[in-house]
Amino acid sequence: MRTRLLTGGAGVLLGLFGVFRLVTQIPSDDLIALFVWLLAALLIHDGLVSPVVVAVGVLVTKAVSPRTRRYLQGALVTGALITVIAVPLITRENSQPQVKSILQQDYSANLVVLLGIVAGGALALYVLRVFRDRSRTSVTNDRPSDDHPSSPA
Repeated sequence: MRTRLLTGGAGVLLGLFGVFRLVTQIPSDDLIALFVWLLAALLIHDGLVSPVVVAVGVLVTKAVSPRTRRYLQGALVTGALITVIAVPLITRENSQPQVKSILQQDYSANLVVLLGIVAGGALALYVLRVFRDRSRTSVTNDRPSDDHPSSPA
């Protein structure tokens, strides 16, 4: 309990320090722009991205077996989160001077690569699950069951 209080207190202090730095170091016009950006991000997430992800998840629930569903839904949620992070970077590509080289990457290609990694990871986890379930089934099928004796009574 003491560790939680210390960790929580440190987090609150760091958050307050961050707010203090924002208010004292950032011009008010930029603070307003930041507030508008954060509000827009919240509205886009809660009003667009989350409902779409939930709707696709419901469709997946109706169309896919339970064993497959968890991996597909996990990949869809992860892909949506990665896409939400990447879209602002893609729209701002090459908008900054060469000195600010962070926006000089090919974010569209990077997004495709990351989504491929997510899809490949989900597929690999699913295949691993299928093999694990098959090995459990073959092990349990090799042993005689207590309910069904191997020799007729």
